[in-house]
Amino acid sequence: MLPAHPLLNATWDDGQVRTYHDVHLSVAVAGPQGLVVSVIHSAQALSVEALARARHDLAERARQGRLAPADLRGGTFTLTNLGMYGVDAFIPILNPPQSAILAAGAIVERPVGEEGRVALRPTMQLTLAADHRVVDGAQAALFLRDLRALLETPARLLLPYPATI
Repeated sequence: MLPAHPLLNATWDDGQVRTYHDVHLSVAVAGPQGLVVSVIHSAQALSVEALARARHDLAERARQGRLAPADLRGGTFTLTNLGMYGVDAFIPILNPPQSAILAAGAIVERPVGEEGRVALRPTMQLTLAADHRVVDGAQAALFLRDLRALLETPARLLLPYPATI
């Protein structure tokens, strides 16, 4: 999905915007020495299953202090999650020089309107922080709109890009 939103898969370097074709997904992991941001390179080319395996592998190696320098370099977009700590929503801090970071909170049952009635459904708060030198609010909103549509129809995650948007 990020290739459809190139300014969110970008960096701000020396006053210049640099966009990337490949998504090098940074994933924040709490390790024994504190927070580590490891990178899944060319994440857009991976299946959902391969992406989950890569994230799990990096998280395990981060917790064991076994990340290689290449595992920490080249990220173009960061994903962070505090849901496992019961945090509902939070404002993430940008990982310079990246232009955006997406925060995921805990999955919590909330009342939602459904066909004219109220029902409890599992929901998750997502928060996007972006560098306004690169991304404006309208572009960020379009990304969040597309992400919501994708998450509300998870079968679309199984389709190859660009059919996912």
